[in-house]
Amino acid sequence: MADRITPIIGIAGWKKSGKTTLTVRLVAEFTRRGLKVATVKHAHHEFQIDDGETDSARHRQAGASQVAVVSSKRWAVVTELDGAPEPNFEEVIACLEPADLIIVEGYKTAAIPKIEARRTAQISKRPLAPDDPQVIAIAADHAVEDASLPTFDLDDVEAIADHIARTLGLGAGRCAGKRSRTADQHS
Repeated sequence: MADRITPIIGIAGWKKSGKTTLTVRLVAEFTRRGLKVATVKHAHHEFQIDDGETDSARHRQAGASQVAVVSSKRWAVVTELDGAPEPNFEEVIACLEPADLIIVEGYKTAAIPKIEARRTAQISKRPLAPDDPQVIAIAADHAVEDASLPTFDLDDVEAIADHIARTLGLGAGRCAGKRSRTADQHS
């Protein structure tokens, strides 16, 4: 079988715009449809995936630059950057295993198709779509004035997923994609 490109969709918006809730609900919807979904979440803050008393945390504290934690249910690799810059978007995508769809939360400036999430409670009221040609639709909890893009209720996950599927040409199936669009462009 020839290599296929894994479709990528971004969920972008300002803080408190509903990005995480929409991402989680889209993962559940596409998984229900039989797709294998991978996600990437960009954090603007330091994060900890193991607390200070776990064995793996102790390995890192002792100086290990990379720690793999493995069990019969899941595994993770934690890499300490030690002052190096965070990996760029393409490097992160290239590390993912094959999937049918990659959903990216955050990375507002990445050159990938995006759904803009908007909520009345979000921190900034400045819309992203007018300045980002990669935004393919808006999902909002309020009426959107002057929208030139398809607009969905933030809670209408099925319709949003249908739009993503149509736009990205998604079909049902397991691991139809082998390489990401971004990774393929840089190889």
